Amino acid sequence: MSATDTPLLKTPLHALHLELGARMVPFAGYAMPVQYPAGLMAEHQHTRTAAGLFDVSHMGQLRLVGDDAAAALESLIPVDVIGLPVGKQRYGLLLNEDGGIIDDLMFFNRGDDIFVIVNGACKVGDIAHIQQKIGSRCEVIPMPDMALLALQGPQAVTALSRLAPGVEQLVFMTGGRFTVAGCDCFLTRSGYTGEDGFEISVPATQADTLARALLAQPEVKPIGLGARNSLRLEAGLCLYGNDLDISTTPVEASLNWAIQKVRRTGGERAGGFPGAARVLAQLDTPATLARKRVGLVALERVPVREHTELQNAEGRRIGEVTSGLLGPTVDKPVAMAYVEPAFAAIGTRLNAMVRGKPVPMEVAAMPFVPVRYFRG
Repeated sequence: MSATDTPLLKTPLHALHLELGARMVPFAGYAMPVQYPAGLMAEHQHTRTAAGLFDVSHMGQLRLVGDDAAAALESLIPVDVIGLPVGKQRYGLLLNEDGGIIDDLMFFNRGDDIFVIVNGACKVGDIAHIQQKIGSRCEVIPMPDMALLALQGPQAVTALSRLAPGVEQLVFMTGGRFTVAGCDCFLTRSGYTGEDGFEISVPATQADTLARALLAQPEVKPIGLGARNSLRLEAGLCLYGNDLDISTTPVEASLNWAIQKVRRTGGERAGGFPGAARVLAQLDTPATLARKRVGLVALERVPVREHTELQNAEGRRIGEVTSGLLGPTVDKPVAMAYVEPAFAAIGTRLNAMVRGKPVPMEVAAMPFVPVRYFRG
């Protein structure tokens, strides 16, 4: 049997997606809903104005357990793990020995463990990598029996607090254990849309009950992968495999903010992560970078997709688009791209070559829409 013949995995909500009329597509080895009958545009706008429910159960969940778990994880990522307080979450980057990004992830200090969420397409490799590198220092416990739902949008808190009073007291990147509609959930006030919202880890056996209870709230509608992609792009958030990959360092990806001072040159725990020499050198001398991730807005109403070549005014190749579409909220074509640093300044004009014709674009600040995380 070839790789292409491998049957697609199904999330615990597969039957519900079909019942709701979802169009299913292969994604990260799973059959996933790309959109429901309302369509991508309506789903995108509903998430921006009310609340959308996403099935992200294809993501990988794992626990790191033991007294050395924080220090062990810190040896794999250029991020402050040891200093993360109990009850708080942080974004991290799993790096290889060249400083290339193996995956991006979220981790949460639950006190009795560190709870980690990795990308679906990378989870098998990530878990093997983490097990191999730090399995002798802490227990690495995958959680394949857990589902993951995301409830996103300005009315997410209204809908969820009806079922789980107290969640409204959480702020961005905090979380806790809650009973939601009788289901045993661990949830964080976070997400990947630029909106306020929650990610909810729940036993797979309870996922259908939880999803139906959330969808019964008047604010909530089901949202597919299509709108998830347009929402995260407008929010300036990277998609692994498009905007980040093994050939990209955190500094090239403009993710310097994700590397806390304590892990940088001069910090008390500086370095000590894979590829540290290269990553710290790029932080200290950004002039040495060959390319940099930027946001782009098209000056004509022509969507510019990933892999589109970017040229300067003289027609020389200077970069490539990694994500691009017509942003439903901003109502204009937006993109992320890697360009030579000389073309990375806000306001710089360049051309995207779409079917052989130049489409003028301008480097723009990200996010393309104001983010609305609830910080209290």
